[in-house]
Amino acid sequence: MHRKHEIGHYVAEMQSSRTLHIPVLQTTVMNVFQPKHGETVLDVTLGLGGHAHTFLESVGEAGRLIGLDADQRNLEVARKNLSEFSDRTTLMHANFSQLSELNLPRVDILFADLGLSSPHLDDPARGFSFRSDGPLDLRFDQSRGVTAMHLIEMSDEAELATIFRSYGELYMQARRLASTLAGTQIATTAQLRTLIEELFGFRAKAILPLVFQALRIAVNDELTALDALLHVGPSLLKKGGRMGIISYHSLEDRPVKHTFRSLTTPLKDPITGKISQDAAFRLLTPKALVPSAQEMADNPRSRSAKFRALQFRL
Repeated sequence: MHRKHEIGHYVAEMQSSRTLHIPVLQTTVMNVFQPKHGETVLDVTLGLGGHAHTFLESVGEAGRLIGLDADQRNLEVARKNLSEFSDRTTLMHANFSQLSELNLPRVDILFADLGLSSPHLDDPARGFSFRSDGPLDLRFDQSRGVTAMHLIEMSDEAELATIFRSYGELYMQARRLASTLAGTQIATTAQLRTLIEELFGFRAKAILPLVFQALRIAVNDELTALDALLHVGPSLLKKGGRMGIISYHSLEDRPVKHTFRSLTTPLKDPITGKISQDAAFRLLTPKALVPSAQEMADNPRSRSAKFRALQFRL
């Protein structure tokens, strides 16, 4: 199938199931950000455009949205889903790790949802899920980088063990898994699943998602990208601008929490303990906000989500 026709088929398929896509913490995000008429929103994880659609409705005809996504296919779907707002949207094929290179304007709202989009999990050809068989790819941007298959093949035992410990938080199993995988060619998700089940037996059920998480983070260099977002993002806010991030595991939430706390903590005189300089930002979420029981029931993929936000002081 020609690439143009392939993307066209994918867009039609995803559009037909758009109503099934439920943006995580949608109401919570909007309640915290309180988008106003005429504001500019930067959505650095556009996905299928679920959150973006609500942002655009909220900021009205005088507002605009800039959307980034590392996945070209998602971008094509989002472009269709947001077509009614095309005169006030700018969509870019880019990873938020590139924020400092994109010459973006200051914005009123900067938003990131670090979770996988539905097509990543639902399309076996992307290799993100161990529940279906497909090529062991795991790249958000299939136009660049190495697949998880190639990462395993070209990594030695020590490198793989570090990946599984650092990104999957697998400690007891990391060395055994790495010694089995290092230098091998695991072409499909089913092959990897079978190997893990043979190695760990009944414990494989708990280990499998952590192995896939570790490989995905390594393939996409996700934590380096998050560091870039946390470093550059606040500098893109206008006075009164808000920045918020939805994370899904401690490796993401921890740096978000620490960075936001640092940015919102005033400087104190080391001798007197009095505030010597107010913080430039204030927390909008003293504690991470999580989905309600009803949302988790309606959308099980939201169950581990945490939302944190801050505001550039006026």
